[in-house]
Amino acid sequence: MSHAAAHACPALLIAAPASGQGKTTVTAALARLHTRQGKKVRVFKCGPDFLDPMILARASGAPVYQLDLWMVGAAESRRLLWEAAAEADLILIEGVMGLFDGTPSAADLARHFGVPVLALIDGSGMAQTFGAMAHGMATYQADLPFSGVLANRTGSARHGEILRDCLPAGIKWYGALPRSAAIELPSRHLGLVQAEELEDLDARLDAAADALAASADTRLPPPVTFAAPETARHIPALLAGIRIGVARDTSFAFLYQANLDLLRELGAELIEFSPLRDNALPEVDSLYLPGGYPELHLAPLQANQAMRAAIHAHHAAGKPLHAECGGMLYLLDALTDKDGARGELLGLLPGSAQMHKKLKALALQEIDLPEGRLRGHTYHYSELDCALTPLARGVCPTYKRTSEAVYRIGRLTASYIHLYMPSNPAAAAALFLPGAAPVALQATERGEQQPA
Repeated sequence: MSHAAAHACPALLIAAPASGQGKTTVTAALARLHTRQGKKVRVFKCGPDFLDPMILARASGAPVYQLDLWMVGAAESRRLLWEAAAEADLILIEGVMGLFDGTPSAADLARHFGVPVLALIDGSGMAQTFGAMAHGMATYQADLPFSGVLANRTGSARHGEILRDCLPAGIKWYGALPRSAAIELPSRHLGLVQAEELEDLDARLDAAADALAASADTRLPPPVTFAAPETARHIPALLAGIRIGVARDTSFAFLYQANLDLLRELGAELIEFSPLRDNALPEVDSLYLPGGYPELHLAPLQANQAMRAAIHAHHAAGKPLHAECGGMLYLLDALTDKDGARGELLGLLPGSAQMHKKLKALALQEIDLPEGRLRGHTYHYSELDCALTPLARGVCPTYKRTSEAVYRIGRLTASYIHLYMPSNPAAAAALFLPGAAPVALQATERGEQQPA
């Protein structure tokens, strides 16, 4: 048992009635506002997401981690918050979807850790009904720690005052962000445009922080006490001396910070490379091809034949290669974007994929591999055509129809599933460990699920 002391730190969970209300903009604005005042701000994101944390990390100047009672787990979420509370002046948690949506929801997380909710409501086209929505969010669940509301996309200072004045007693006013092209963050099919692609991102964050500072009391909320982990964390050096090449550029950027941290804790050395720009692999034992946007870079990926030859040689030498979502698409014979442009890619995984304009899958996934059971999620607009028999299929805890296939050829493992590797550090290590792969379990032992 751990006898470490609890840590206290002001904290807020930023939530909304629905997706698309501007949670990331508001969370980033709060982070930038307090960071500019010299405070150390730590930001977390509820649930599986890669794009929002890139923005939030830029806004706060610190790495951003996921919190989720299922994928990350309550114990690991507790440890992450406790560690952050020891060093931070303010903890901000960006919610997921609407406040009460999903199982587990952002409200479940707020209640579990006693973090007060700041509800952001899109005030455009609304007057006194804003107060009714605020009242509903504050009272729908009696035991929810609720602090106050912030209006987003207001039309004028007067509009913000009308919304403020209709709030029920006991609901704090956190101010308003005006409707402004200088503040809003642009998006594309998988979510927000990546931070490194927005040349004016810092200007947008500063403009949002300025607008918040002008409209509201920006004092810190009261501190929240975060209990110490119940047990000390021990990560064995299973990957000591192993060099892992991590694909990282605008094509391949969907990486959990927690995954990178874990691989380093396991003893691995991580060496980044770019399938877009580099003509050779670094000297590595294993490869990690994460998700991203290969469909936006088909021509340069196809043209880089030197990288294709290098990855083929890596695989032919029996070295481990783990590919997720966009990384898996890169392994295919071909990928066609939503406009019909086709790229001939690595040809290591037989088959092709087609991008669609509508979402094809969004779900949590748990997967039984020979290496062990891992949790993660899937989120994609492409459809895969692959004749290989899957090694295993993922199982969704809430929506059984989404059951993603995992493919294996030698030491190559590929799937649409973005793994959250701290869910099973030993299994994650085994994916990258040179040598023979664990013997595949029989389908009956795996409890293999066919899609409904």
